[in-house]
Amino acid sequence: MTQSLTPAAVVGPAVRLSRPRRILRAVAVLSCVPYLGLKAAWIAGSHVGIPEGSGLLDDRVGMALINGLSVLVDSAVIVLALVLTRPWGLRVPAWLLAFPMWVATGLLAPIMAGFPAQLVVRAFGGGSASDQGHEPFLHEWVFTVVYTGFILQGIALGALFVLYAHDRWGYLWRGRVRELPVGVVGPAHRALAAVAAVLALLPLTLHVLWACGVTAGLSEGRAADRGGDFHVLEAVYAVFLVAAVAGGFLLAFRRGRALPVAVPLGLAWVGSGAVACWGGWLTLASLGSVEDIADRPTPLMNLAYAGQMLVGFLVAAIGAYYFAERSARAARRTA
Repeated sequence: MTQSLTPAAVVGPAVRLSRPRRILRAVAVLSCVPYLGLKAAWIAGSHVGIPEGSGLLDDRVGMALINGLSVLVDSAVIVLALVLTRPWGLRVPAWLLAFPMWVATGLLAPIMAGFPAQLVVRAFGGGSASDQGHEPFLHEWVFTVVYTGFILQGIALGALFVLYAHDRWGYLWRGRVRELPVGVVGPAHRALAAVAAVLALLPLTLHVLWACGVTAGLSEGRAADRGGDFHVLEAVYAVFLVAAVAGGFLLAFRRGRALPVAVPLGLAWVGSGAVACWGGWLTLASLGSVEDIADRPTPLMNLAYAGQMLVGFLVAAIGAYYFAERSARAARRTA
């Protein structure tokens, strides 16, 4: 093992904050301002961006609690941007940084992929639910402002994390899949990859069917509110499910031997985060009280959300074991 592949040799460059990293940090922080400003205004009682008759005004206490939680979650982006660009950030335990970054990746990646695709669909005549006469719960400009901010957050935070991870842990994903030593991922993790693939079949099938216009398994209210945005979102869920399963399978079974190790790791990281976080969010949302029975998620919808959440956690476990095992091997060689 050469010095360039040791942990000690790769953590130094991140101490010096380059101009590109300063710019990325500023973008990450400033892109949080519109969202945090709107949430703070709503908590204070303002109705800016909320049309009269919106369902968001029905439960003011619940809305305040959800908005308060949203403020905390988005504020974490600012904290992460500082961790990734300050010298003391190198001393943060790996798990304490990796988990919130995985969650941030999972929450932001579908928005980064889905919102531009929705704009393209609308440009070619694919309408949203509000275009079809349904009452919107937020003014259209709110989505544009908020999702544009999310996309900028994802780009800036993702770039900062890639640079940081390259400096601190780049030795963990160098080389090709065929060069991975035997034992980095064992039989138990091949079993996890197989289980994840089986569990993904139901949610993947349902998301593909819903994206293609089939209403089977959807609640009455959800089926009535479908528009171009809905079909795009369902297609995005399907794509990230495929990415998660493919990443876990390639890594666990060492397939695609000519591929750089970063490819299956990237698929597993982004795919697992997206399906686990959004599956978990949709599962939690389905547990909330819905006054109109037509809007309550059906058992199939709940199975799809829970299934994709489990797939995400299984694939994430494979990736976590890979990083832990390869890091331990590198530490033993440099001891």
